[in-house]
Amino acid sequence: MGDDTWASLADLFADEAYASVKGQIRTYVMHQQLLEHLPPPPAALLDVGGGAGHQSFPLALAGYRVTLLDSSAAMLDKARLRLGRLPEEARQRVTLLEADGEHAAEAVAGRRYDAVLCHGVLGYLADPAPLVEQLCRCAAPGGLVSVMSGNAHASAVRPALERRWEDALASFDARHEIGVLGVPTRGDTVEELGALLRAGGVEPVRWYGVWLFADWLEFGGTALDPTDAAQVEAMARVELEAARRDPYRQLSRAFHLLGRRRAD
Repeated sequence: MGDDTWASLADLFADEAYASVKGQIRTYVMHQQLLEHLPPPPAALLDVGGGAGHQSFPLALAGYRVTLLDSSAAMLDKARLRLGRLPEEARQRVTLLEADGEHAAEAVAGRRYDAVLCHGVLGYLADPAPLVEQLCRCAAPGGLVSVMSGNAHASAVRPALERRWEDALASFDARHEIGVLGVPTRGDTVEELGALLRAGGVEPVRWYGVWLFADWLEFGGTALDPTDAAQVEAMARVELEAARRDPYRQLSRAFHLLGRRRAD
C-alpha cells in the first residue's frame, strides 16, 4: 500500500480502530505475547510498518529502544503526535524513519536488531516474501522476528457471522476480502509464513491467535463499549488465554507468529 492510501485512512486507523474494543484487545494481547519472547530492555527493536506506534510505544515505555519504520508520511505524523504524549525518557528511546519496508535493511544502513516486528502489514501486499526476507535480514543472530497477519484458515467466520452466506461459502477457499477499513486484504497461514521465515534463516518458535470472541461479538451485531474498562479488561484476559490454546487460536481472525534468527 502506498502513502496516498494511508493518508486517507490515517485518522480512521490511528484514532478510531485502535480506540475500539478490538483495537485495545489487539494491543494488549500482542504486548503480552511479545513480552514472553523479547530479551529484556534496553534491547533494540525495529517496528516495520509500525504506523502510529500503538504496538511499539508501549515497549518504549517499558524501556526498549525502538526504531519505527513506515512508508506513510501521514501515519508517521500520527506517530509524532502520539510520541509527544510520552514521558521524555521514553521519547528519547524512539526513532521514526520514513522508508518502504521492502527496503528496510538499506533504510537502517545494515543495522541488525534484537527484535524485528511487522504486524498487520503483510496482508496488504500481493506477495509477502520480499518483506519477510527483509525482516529476517534486519534481525541479529538470536534475534526475534514477530509477524502478525490475517488467518486464511478462518476466512469464512466473518461473513458467516454477518449472515452473508454466499460470501461465507466462497470464503472457505478464498484468500482475499475487503477488510474492516474498506481496503482489499489477503490472508496468510502460519505454515506459509513459517516457511518464509525459515528461508530467511529464522526458525519459528511459537504462534498465537489474535481476535476471537471480540470479533465474533462485533460481527454478530453486539455493540462493544470501549469506555467500559472493566468489561474490556475481562474480555482481554479471555482473549489472551484463548490465543494460546487449540482449537481457539485456530479460529482467530489473525495470528501472531514469532521466530528466532539462527546464528550466521
